[in-house]
Amino acid sequence: MSYETVLYEVSDRICTISLNRPEKLNAWTRQMHFDLRDAMQWAGADPEVRAIILTGAGRGFCAGADMGGLQAIQAGTGNADRSAKATPVLPGGSTLPEFKMNYAYFPAIPKFIIAAINGPAAGLGFVIPLYADLRFAGESAVFTTAFAQRGLIAEHGVSWLLPRLVGLPNALDLLCSARKFRAPEALQLGLVNRVIPDDKLMAETRAYAALLANTVSPRSVAVMKRQLWESQFQTLAEATTQANHEMELSFQTHDFKEGVAHFLEKRAARFTGT
Repeated sequence: MSYETVLYEVSDRICTISLNRPEKLNAWTRQMHFDLRDAMQWAGADPEVRAIILTGAGRGFCAGADMGGLQAIQAGTGNADRSAKATPVLPGGSTLPEFKMNYAYFPAIPKFIIAAINGPAAGLGFVIPLYADLRFAGESAVFTTAFAQRGLIAEHGVSWLLPRLVGLPNALDLLCSARKFRAPEALQLGLVNRVIPDDKLMAETRAYAALLANTVSPRSVAVMKRQLWESQFQTLAEATTQANHEMELSFQTHDFKEGVAHFLEKRAARFTGT
């Protein structure tokens, strides 16, 4: 796959998607939005892909919206329409309307997504990895919501998502102060799952992705990912009812039979996702 603003590579069942404007610290553009969404959809639909890594080319993850685009909006000459538009539904991913929004579509991708945050993550570059299933940060990663310093507000669902990750008081702090903070504090807050030395970030992220790609059922991962994201909108009774239904479906699959067989036969699993 070839794109103008992202790199797309598949190796050993792992798809690595890199935001690719390194000379601009991968500042976000409209084209990058379309490229990333298309790349994610391709990876989600590719049976050869079992895990996705999202990172940034060069020395940063994403410095936020490209300032040229913001200046155009400020001057009234740019496209200020930031309303949500539906994206195609992928098999296995969530079908909730909440996850068809412009920047909230990662839960509709039926593959596990890991954000490898390798440097500055600001504004929209702060929001995007929040929709990943896990976040690993390099030691030098620096975060800021930035919106309040631009006269903007909590964009793209971050007012819903951030408190669920770090709690309401911490979300208010990070959004309203727009202060910069580093990877160790992000780990302490629960914003990221691991902090890794910069020179080992991609290797350790790939090792985790390989665990998903090679040792667990891709069908199980897709269903559990959907269950967990959708449970944010469910009661306990609704989540349990859904789980009971999914369990019955699981009993009928090849992956369930293989899960029992490889354990009893003490061999590596050969899951197919069916």
